[in-house]
Amino acid sequence: MEIIPLTPRPEIEQNEKLIKNYIQFENLLNELKTRQLPDEIITHINNEISLINTTSASEKDLAKQISKSQSGILKLIEKELKLVPKNHYRNLWLPLGMSTFGLPLGVAFGLSLDNMAFLGIGLPIGMAFGVALGTALDNKAEKNGTQLNLEMKH
Repeated sequence: MEIIPLTPRPEIEQNEKLIKNYIQFENLLNELKTRQLPDEIITHINNEISLINTTSASEKDLAKQISKSQSGILKLIEKELKLVPKNHYRNLWLPLGMSTFGLPLGVAFGLSLDNMAFLGIGLPIGMAFGVALGTALDNKAEKNGTQLNLEMKH
């Protein structure tokens, strides 16, 4: 089974942001075409492409559909095949590190120094933890061959 192509859309040439999203989605599909994917995954991807190809309404509706389809495909391949784009874990763990490590450390600093103004000290520390952990997971994914050769921009 093969992934169907996206229909070219010359009418979106005026909207730069939409063009970038469209090209990014096309790059995702091209990257997935280089992988051996199970038929049920390809069927799901083809259904999402069909939704985009049949969307003939406004540019806003097309942008929403591209975004929705792209995130759906990424979630599916991450869950089923453990495939992730570049810097996926770093982008995931950056805010998690700030909230799970940074805030408690900031509260601990603030309470121990009897000045809650030091609450903000924990955030950059947590951010560093998150980036380090996410980068380590990204490197592991690259080493295992489960990293796609593209970075998703939101």
